[in-house]
Amino acid sequence: MIGFIGFGKMGSALAKSLVKKGIAKSEIICFDPNKELIEKEGFVTAENSLKVAEKSETIFVCVKPNTVGKILEEIKPKVENQIVVSIAAGIKISAMKKALGKKKIVRVMPNICALAGEAACAFTSINLTKNEKTKVKELLENFGVAIEVEEKNFDGVTGLSGSGPAFVAYFLEAMAEAGTKNGLGKKEAYELALQTLIGTGKLLKESKMGTKELIEMVSSPNGTTIAGRKILEKGEFKKIIEKTITKAKEKSEELGKNE
Repeated sequence: MIGFIGFGKMGSALAKSLVKKGIAKSEIICFDPNKELIEKEGFVTAENSLKVAEKSETIFVCVKPNTVGKILEEIKPKVENQIVVSIAAGIKISAMKKALGKKKIVRVMPNICALAGEAACAFTSINLTKNEKTKVKELLENFGVAIEVEEKNFDGVTGLSGSGPAFVAYFLEAMAEAGTKNGLGKKEAYELALQTLIGTGKLLKESKMGTKELIEMVSSPNGTTIAGRKILEKGEFKKIIEKTITKAKEKSEELGKNE
């Protein structure tokens, strides 16, 4: 079975994503102090975190960073050959190892896009065989894309793709609001902005073209795109994005120091 300790926004998103990929709810066991959250979604409910550890081959720890150590110490008596996966921002493998001992540990930074099966997941691990690491990657790919990243770069991952959906949604909101200020209705402006965002991402992914190539493709000489680009390129847009992601990264580093 696959276990989840913590069934909040991310834990439930990951569990639901597995179901969308064909894994039966009966193969997923979950624990959360608010059991109603689990029961409402129809997953197997465990009475405590120890029961999740006891019955699972892979254990996802999906609690707040300041609770991870406590949970790992709780389940330690029942962890033998299982793979323990933490999604907590800023909590290093060394801290998990301190709580669990020499066990099979994976640190993952997914994002909320798992709800749509389109998460960006970065992971790193210790004490896994090559075969086990492959299985973990395949499991994470049920949520979207899984990329192995050195742990030293995890704070950067947190700032970029972990927090990124909120930043992208903010940009989408700004585009839609700009559309309404230029005469469009609120609903149509949002739908056009959203589809533009989705379509651009899909085009870049499926065509394998680079961002610069796409920019030039849309930018007809002396056209509307060129006119708009001049505002972006003369402004502070890139600097603002860089500062935003860097600030999120720094917060992740701060959480790691307080582990």
